[in-house]
Amino acid sequence: MSDTIEDRACELAVYMIETGATVRAAAKHFGISKSTVHKDLSQRLYRHNRILYQQVRQVLDTNKQQRHIRGGMATRRKYKGDTC
Repeated sequence: MSDTIEDRACELAVYMIETGATVRAAAKHFGISKSTVHKDLSQRLYRHNRILYQQVRQVLDTNKQQRHIRGGMATRRKYKGDTC
């Protein structure tokens, strides 16, 4: 993990852009809370690096659009007993 909050925000953004990870997955990977990831990417990164912010914003918007689908699939797995 980096020394400054701005560097951490940049690392989070690069990770999410490269992997397409969700906020939850990024939080787990870096060992920080979802709230911290969200605040780093939506507020701190905007002030520090706007180009990187615009790229990560696309990933966040895509994940938000797919959220209801992933939730439905998780519910289906829960009640069907699938482990995949």
